[in-house]
Amino acid sequence: MLTPEQKGFYDDNGYLMVEDVLTSDELMKLQEITYDLIDQSRDVTENTDVYDLDKGHSRETPRLTRIKLPHKVDPYYDQILKNSGVTEVLRDLLGDSATLLTAKLNTKAPGGGAAVEWHQDWAFYPHTNDNVLAFGLMLEDVTEERGPLKVIPGSHKGPILSHHNNGVFCGAVDPDDPDFHHDKAVTLTGKAGSMTVHHARTLHGSAPNVSDRARLILFYEIARADAWPILGAGSYYHALGQRKFWEDLKSRQIIGEPCNEPLLENVPVRMPVPPAPDSSSIFKTQASGGARSAFA
Repeated sequence: MLTPEQKGFYDDNGYLMVEDVLTSDELMKLQEITYDLIDQSRDVTENTDVYDLDKGHSRETPRLTRIKLPHKVDPYYDQILKNSGVTEVLRDLLGDSATLLTAKLNTKAPGGGAAVEWHQDWAFYPHTNDNVLAFGLMLEDVTEERGPLKVIPGSHKGPILSHHNNGVFCGAVDPDDPDFHHDKAVTLTGKAGSMTVHHARTLHGSAPNVSDRARLILFYEIARADAWPILGAGSYYHALGQRKFWEDLKSRQIIGEPCNEPLLENVPVRMPVPPAPDSSSIFKTQASGGARSAFA
């Protein structure tokens, strides 16, 4: 699906925009399911296994930061991952065997929906090699006002910056870090049905949504099958035990078969410990860990 030029751009810059990766029918069904889930949150008064609520959430005005693990909430989110144009993009970038790490639907409520401070995904979940990426499906048009994803081109080839504050993992970089080149940031706006991809080591973040509509982006984090997670990160599968982990791994396979021969490469790693007081989401990690904002 990707051209050689697109694959080369991703290799050089650590990000990519792919337009019209979803069909109109696929996009419409995802929108319907998502807005129905948001509507169902009206009766929710505190964070659950499905919903992370934003400030000001109420029955009259539902405001969410995130729908957690959407592929486990509705099977269509999983189907899109495993049988659509998205699958072919992943095949082009990761090869014939790839595994889902996790997924979330960042809804970013209108009128100030929470920012995601600058970070590298790799800081949250280091692996045995860095053939790891995240991609976002835009379920609505994403404009500058809606708090789009911002990335720093080429940062995936640089250092892993500290994501600690006062000795605690806060899930964000210090805006004054000399290796944080905010002036080089690129903003990824696009129309509904488009897909952004960024390498796990690419520095990225997003400002608050100051528009009057939600910013709906469906994010999946994916690893090539021979990239195995390193113990000490926060993912649920570290607590499963050997047999349950293997069964869970098989259920997360997107392309090909699970791999039991990890590729070990010389990659920079700083473990995300000790954890922030509340590490239940990136929003809670950054807030409770005292992360400094680059969007202030």
